[in-house]
Amino acid sequence: MKVNEKYHGVVVPMVTPVTKDGDVDLKAVEKIIENFARNNVSALIMGTTGEGNSVSAEQGARMIETATKVSAGRILIYAGLCGTCWSEQLRAAKIFTEAGADVIAATLPSYYALTPDQMYEYYKNLSENISIPLMLYNITITTHMSIPLDVIERLSRLPNIVGLKDSENDLERMEQALKIFADRDDFAYFCGCAANSAHAMKLGADGIVPSVGNYAPKLYNDLFEAALKGDFDEAERLQRLTVDMGKVNTTGLTLGQSLAGLKVIMKQFGLCETYMLPPLTELDASTAERIKSEIKRFY
Repeated sequence: MKVNEKYHGVVVPMVTPVTKDGDVDLKAVEKIIENFARNNVSALIMGTTGEGNSVSAEQGARMIETATKVSAGRILIYAGLCGTCWSEQLRAAKIFTEAGADVIAATLPSYYALTPDQMYEYYKNLSENISIPLMLYNITITTHMSIPLDVIERLSRLPNIVGLKDSENDLERMEQALKIFADRDDFAYFCGCAANSAHAMKLGADGIVPSVGNYAPKLYNDLFEAALKGDFDEAERLQRLTVDMGKVNTTGLTLGQSLAGLKVIMKQFGLCETYMLPPLTELDASTAERIKSEIKRFY
């Protein structure tokens, strides 16, 4: 199967490792990024999994600088952009660009419900005011809005918009989207709902964005490579395995709690501590122990 020449593969939405005093843990960023690069997966820094709304622009820049230095061109570094203040969005995008980000991945500003025309104008203006490529980031669970496919198609014709990370868990929408974008050389489609990764690849997606990749990057790279070779039996086997792994830190928990659970697993692998940025908090001891126990089934 064919994928976009530059924007393809596995992009892991990296957790934001935090120190006890609430700053970003750059030593942990180094370990995580090196693990990604060794396993040929790129990084999305400050996405939803990375507590993007809770990270300052300056903290984000330090993570991007660290990631860029460690990766040394082996993988792409995507910088998440979320917020509601236009001037602050532009300031953050400029800081992330100067820090070495390869791509900006931006969600919709989500305090107000936006019309499709307002969504279009926001992304159009953003694309014209940043100097590196822009990726659209559709995530209904946090923005409570869905970017219509016709709006995405219009935006995909703009010169600085290179792709879409679609985290809306809607198979029918994904299938419709890939009928539009699968054969486009100038616009990449990334499946942001990890449980649909193999199916998305079978339909022609360029890449996948799985949070479980934070501690199991090789499994997802193997899934992607199997799909690329047309071995969908293997891709679907790995899909089932990674879905089961993902349930360990998500079942019965809110989105924010699941991110705390992911850090519990990351600590088990020696990758980072379990501290969270406000307003999120660490899990209670019993839930953390359950997660530690259950993840052992897979290793």
